[in-house]
Amino acid sequence: MSKTLFRTRIKFCGMTRAGDVRLASELGVDAVGFVFADGSPRRLQPEEARVLRNAMEPLVDAVALFKDNQVEEVRAVVKQVRPSLLQFHGSEDDAFCRGFGIPYIKGIPMRGLDPEQRAGQAMQLQMRYPGAAAFLFDGHAQGQQGGTGQIFDWSTIPTGLGKPFVLAGGLRPDNVFDAVMATLPWGVDVASGIETAPGIKDGDKMHRFVEEVRRADCHPD
Repeated sequence: MSKTLFRTRIKFCGMTRAGDVRLASELGVDAVGFVFADGSPRRLQPEEARVLRNAMEPLVDAVALFKDNQVEEVRAVVKQVRPSLLQFHGSEDDAFCRGFGIPYIKGIPMRGLDPEQRAGQAMQLQMRYPGAAAFLFDGHAQGQQGGTGQIFDWSTIPTGLGKPFVLAGGLRPDNVFDAVMATLPWGVDVASGIETAPGIKDGDKMHRFVEEVRRADCHPD
């Protein structure tokens, strides 16, 4: 894909403070993510996320992230937080992900794949998740939590997906330019790379991350 007239979307994930949500909106971030996965240090309760949702500016998407949550938990988040996108990182199937009437992104762990798993991955993903609006390729291994800050081999991203993909896993202000130039993703997703501690965002890192993505977008092909 040519970068001509193309803008890489940016998602800041694992938000836990209203001030960070407001700053993300002011920086022009396209989406902010709220984590509801068990075991995550960034996990929120629906009531907490609803408060953060109210700090968002117009035209910014709220994304709710889950990993093998019960259907009742997802419904509670949908009711209270009103996310515009859902993001699933566990063993959820397409029917489960589609069952809430909201577009969804499926997170795909990329670390530790052997060559046989990589072969034909695009077709496998299309068949397993036909209802996915996009795929998110992350740097964790199967069964692990995302948001660990681990980079994976970008050359293993499957081609021919027929859908947008979001790049995650170990992205930081000092490497996101190279990541965008190398992979030309629809969007990039960052959590730990703009933090001082899990869930605590760093304003300078947030600003620099956005600057570096925009620099890549404006860079000649």
